[in-house]
Amino acid sequence: MKDLSLIVPAYNEVDRIQPTLESYDKEMKNICQTYEILVVDDGSDDGTAEFVKSLKSQMPNLRVIKCKENRGKGNAVRVGMLHAKGKIRVMTDADGSIPAEQLRGLVLPLLTEEADIAIGSRYVKGAVVENKQPLYRRIWSRFANIIIQKMLLPGIVDTQCGFKAFRASVAERVFAETQIDGWSFDLEVLALAQMQGYKIKEVPVSWSDDERSKGKFSQLPETIAELFRIHRSLREKKRAIC
Repeated sequence: MKDLSLIVPAYNEVDRIQPTLESYDKEMKNICQTYEILVVDDGSDDGTAEFVKSLKSQMPNLRVIKCKENRGKGNAVRVGMLHAKGKIRVMTDADGSIPAEQLRGLVLPLLTEEADIAIGSRYVKGAVVENKQPLYRRIWSRFANIIIQKMLLPGIVDTQCGFKAFRASVAERVFAETQIDGWSFDLEVLALAQMQGYKIKEVPVSWSDDERSKGKFSQLPETIAELFRIHRSLREKKRAIC
């Protein structure tokens, strides 16, 4: 097995994915014996998959999976996690909002067996937000997190940061059970992991908002609806176990 897999979900990312891939490739060369960067194209119509393939000559450890249709970030990450080969599997966003230099810090709790899953957090002590989101998105995020903590994931203050690391065995078990294809997939993944007894640790990150982010305030109702769906599904799973 490879030491580390980096999964990058991508939908119409021709304009900004190359610097992200180059910076992570450089960092992974420094910290891994063997590694792979796996871009999962979520049915892009701007030639993202073909563009990424053209970069293989300069990044031999890069590979691409192209999904036939746009199903959502959750599906793209699931496909990547289940097709990856690394002992540790990391997801990060194509926009480069998390600098590659923070990869070492994210995987450290897994290497020291302090945790089974490490998640980047913008809200714990030591985190730095260099370019804040617009006020309406911060309000959305904090409002959603209050509900998430009360209903689903008490004690986890940042469920939505797109920078997470999993042991291979954990990724394979948890992602195989997920059903959410959209933006709320993180909630389902973490809730399933918590229910199964896996240890989750939040790691402070330096993060910068990209105003071109595809997350929209209009998605809040859908996010809340998916939260209730996940809550109901987990409750049914617990009943089945009992």
